[in-house]
Amino acid sequence: MVARKQFRIFPKRFGFFPYIWLFYLVFPVLNLDGYSGYKLVWGVALLLLFLVIYRQLYWAEERTYTAWLGLQMLIIVVLTVVYSPYNMYMGFFTSNFIGWYTDLRRFRRALAIFTAVLITLALLSLDQMYSTGGLLFMVPFALMMLITPFGIRSMNRRRMLEKELDQANEVIREMIKREERMRIARDLHDTMGHTLSLITLKSQLVEKLVVKNPERAQAEAREIQRTSRAALRQVRELVSEMRAVSVAEELVEAAEMLRSAEIALEVEGDAALPGVSDLTQSILSLCIKEGVTNIVKHSRADQCRISIVMTPGEVQITLEDNGIGVDACGSESTDRRDGNGMKGMGERLALIDGSLTLAQRPGGGTRLTVVTPRVVKDGKDGETA
Repeated sequence: MVARKQFRIFPKRFGFFPYIWLFYLVFPVLNLDGYSGYKLVWGVALLLLFLVIYRQLYWAEERTYTAWLGLQMLIIVVLTVVYSPYNMYMGFFTSNFIGWYTDLRRFRRALAIFTAVLITLALLSLDQMYSTGGLLFMVPFALMMLITPFGIRSMNRRRMLEKELDQANEVIREMIKREERMRIARDLHDTMGHTLSLITLKSQLVEKLVVKNPERAQAEAREIQRTSRAALRQVRELVSEMRAVSVAEELVEAAEMLRSAEIALEVEGDAALPGVSDLTQSILSLCIKEGVTNIVKHSRADQCRISIVMTPGEVQITLEDNGIGVDACGSESTDRRDGNGMKGMGERLALIDGSLTLAQRPGGGTRLTVVTPRVVKDGKDGETA
């Protein structure tokens, strides 16, 4: 069974913006006052058609966009010439949609046609505007209608560039991950391939010698042990050389995620965490990632604050939001307190004797506190043994 597509008046991504413009259609309706009969019917019909075109321009594809825009300008001309010269101000609708052209040649052509239409309507309405005292407002409003497309186009281009930048950053991150995987695979192959092949050959030799020459088999078995220890040492060296994610790097990723969710971020404290081990920083980074993800998914907040406090004995990171709080989340509260993400954080922190608490924030919102020990070794902060 094919699911029916949900009908929408305007695209969801525009929010309430298209509905705000509908308020300005009140004035063309008021300009129909005093008309009756077929002229009133035609006026109402043209306004309804204008409303339909206004909606279609939000959904129109590139090949039909110009046609809808041209029809909209034609209706403005008819309403201005036949009914009221003040209907010329409906051109603000058209000036807004002209700014949506991404192609510079089409933008200039549409703007030139729109300029010609405005000048023609102004000349035709000059006498009537002068007699009613509206001439004083005609010039500044006409200039505003001609300037508006440039502002709209600039804003749309900036939004498009930001979107392209986000996509480019995502591609770069994926390429970095892919390169890191390839490097790890290459290092594993170069460092472990020969060693594992040697262990396999020697184990086969031991299997053959265990009956024929037990002493030789024991010697080969001891050699396998030495080789396996060397392989384990190589693996540890490889893991220690892998790039750990620092708290400072994770905060950059968190800021990007919160920005996409329209949540303001405030960071307090030294994100560099000088002297804190790579292992501790990696686990703290994973906790920050999980905490920020929970804020975006569940909190309904618009502000987030991350504070970092270092003392001689511990490192404390606190994530706070001004959302609805864990006690107001209903079923989501259980997800935040007892979900796999929180359990995972607790398990990771347990490896370094750390702890976490999730509680309601005074004044509203949620507070997640992560605490890890800061061990001093040889007079410096460093790895635990």
